[in-house]
Amino acid sequence: MDIESDWGDWLPNAVRNATPESIAVWYLGCNGFVLKASDGTTLFIDPYVGLGDPPRTIRMIPVPFDPADVEQADAVLATHEHTDHVHGPSQAPILEATGADLYAPDDSLDVALDEEDWQAEYDIDDEQFVEVNEGETIEVGGFTIHIEDAYDADATHPVSYVIEHEGDTVFHGGDTKPTDEFARIGEQYDIDLGILAFGTVGNIPDKETREPVRTRWYNDENQAIKAASDLQFDRFLPSHWDMWKGLTADPKVLHHHARSFEYPDSLEVVEIGDRVDL
Repeated sequence: MDIESDWGDWLPNAVRNATPESIAVWYLGCNGFVLKASDGTTLFIDPYVGLGDPPRTIRMIPVPFDPADVEQADAVLATHEHTDHVHGPSQAPILEATGADLYAPDDSLDVALDEEDWQAEYDIDDEQFVEVNEGETIEVGGFTIHIEDAYDADATHPVSYVIEHEGDTVFHGGDTKPTDEFARIGEQYDIDLGILAFGTVGNIPDKETREPVRTRWYNDENQAIKAASDLQFDRFLPSHWDMWKGLTADPKVLHHHARSFEYPDSLEVVEIGDRVDL
């Protein structure tokens, strides 16, 4: 599958040329992000530039970059095994061109190594596939990355990531819903910017019958604020609300749900391609 960007190469160039004071974060749409540290260390989290599986899943946003245009990456992190989080055409070219490692839980690695067999098409060494588990901590350049719990009933082994650099902390939960573990995580870390998947309930065609099925894949307003509150986010950045036809949502409504809670302190509403800084 060849990826053709709707935007040319300006976004990878913007990341490459950036010199953040601490951490810069770019939203790639869906649940994809790029984090760049002040020392130049660059992480991709769940980057996805596929088009979905029309008419079941229909991409509603531009394809913001071609993975072949990525020249700088130290790691790709995957939160769980779903296609829009582990996707060979989106991620394997980055590993091949940059020598970055893929950090992922076991079931996500099974997709890359067995189901999709990235190494059959791309020149990627075995050592570039690194299994992670809850409770572990890894170092990638200037980033310290803690692998933490996540709850997603639709996934077989989801994880979340707490990413630290020079006193600033980013949380990426993948497609997690609230879990009792978040109260502990919120007490353990001082999370400056937290990312959670937000969406609505919609009718999505069944994989086999193509009949519409009432589908909830992401947090609704109350679930999102419950998780953000338990995790004690200073800034809450909702993701995934823009992606799939029938499941898009308006993240501005989260202001109303958050207003009576101490956390999150503020809501960071961004669109695909936007940059925020810590």
